[in-house]
Amino acid sequence: MRHSFLKELFQQFKKKHCHIVLSEGEDDRVIAAAIYVAQESRTTITLLGRSEIILSKISHHKLSSAIKVVDPAQSEFIPAYSETYFSLRQHKGITREFARKAVTHPLNYAAIMVKENHAMGTIGGAVYTTADTLRAALHVIGRKPDTGHISSFFIMLPETEKTPIKSPVLFADCAMIVEPSAEQLAEIGLAAGHTAEKLLGTKPQVGFLSFSTAGSGNHPNVDKVKEALQIACLKKPNWIIPQELQFDAAIDPILRRKKAPNLEFEEYPNVFVFPNLEAGNIGYKIAERIGGMVAVGPVLQGLAKPANDLSRGCQVDDIIALIVITCLQAQTAND
Repeated sequence: MRHSFLKELFQQFKKKHCHIVLSEGEDDRVIAAAIYVAQESRTTITLLGRSEIILSKISHHKLSSAIKVVDPAQSEFIPAYSETYFSLRQHKGITREFARKAVTHPLNYAAIMVKENHAMGTIGGAVYTTADTLRAALHVIGRKPDTGHISSFFIMLPETEKTPIKSPVLFADCAMIVEPSAEQLAEIGLAAGHTAEKLLGTKPQVGFLSFSTAGSGNHPNVDKVKEALQIACLKKPNWIIPQELQFDAAIDPILRRKKAPNLEFEEYPNVFVFPNLEAGNIGYKIAERIGGMVAVGPVLQGLAKPANDLSRGCQVDDIIALIVITCLQAQTAND
């Protein structure tokens, strides 16, 4: 794995049993990642796809029962899964015949496995689009009871000593909600803060980003960020959530003390909340391409059970990393 933090996460998760279903089991990258994880941990991986194709690619590996191969079109669970899908979607006017056909699609089949506790989490997106992957997760797994919207985060990992950020941080939301309201922005920050607590093992320090620092700017967009952080502060008064921050003030303590000497951050936030998707998407790509950081994700937050999305340009290490994170999401879901 490419980064020491990911190696540490792998050491944490490999000691516990986990079962992840990969909906794109015929893809060579997915197979390579599954084999690595199955050989190096106690994790069970289910690969979905045409059995003869998958088995021909893994037959020379000694994997015992660590990798299971399921063809959704031939599965013994089709009748039961069809009823599950029908009960979930009948309010949309679907028929049982439609449900039976729908569950043979790998994305839907994988989501139902998670819904029915036949797997702890699912990953797609190496082949299918983000829209398809998210649709299956929303239709079947659904949102957490207290969650209004699904958002995302990237784990950003420093890769060179020159990077001013020296430890893993979260960027949110960089993939899902285009123009969040103040309430949605607060929800994004709170969800990412909980993740930072669980995955990074640190007290949440949430920086709501803006083109204003502590009231230096005056604009409705700044007002939205201020409202969001006020909502977040009321819900989590013990977290460190200061006033709105420009990015340079967020990461540079010397500059921050000049602009806003009363802010609480010792160094920099471990969660950066971007004001909209445009800023977040541009921001994480700048950090990745010219800022010397590795971006892992996007990881979805707000679903009732873990389901995550890969990039279609992903590499084997990216898939392994997301398997690890998905397992840890499942294992810490009730913490």
